[in-house]
Amino acid sequence: MQDWVRQFRKGLLELCILNLLSAGESYGYEIARNLEQVEGLAVSESTLYPILTRLKLSGLVKVRTGPSQGGPERRYLSLTTTGRTYTESLNLYWDRLTKSVEHLRHPSEKEGTE
Repeated sequence: MQDWVRQFRKGLLELCILNLLSAGESYGYEIARNLEQVEGLAVSESTLYPILTRLKLSGLVKVRTGPSQGGPERRYLSLTTTGRTYTESLNLYWDRLTKSVEHLRHPSEKEGTE
């Protein structure tokens, strides 16, 4: 079961990262900390940065370099217009999918019977 959980979680990370970026510009460390606040979504740098690179190469995310306090410059990420549209589409699909799974898990609740 652990392998299934790992694969499922890995697939959801992209959606979670895109949703974090839909709230505004962020950088890798901050994204990792935000994911860490949600149970089951803590992520290592070796998992996060390849996803961020893939999102950039896909044209969903753009990167700009900016100053940081007391360290090297940060790479700030934000959604492109394409990334916003893609995130909205993924969220609509996710909403339909989770509703369908809930219906399968609890069919009597959806029908109004017990």
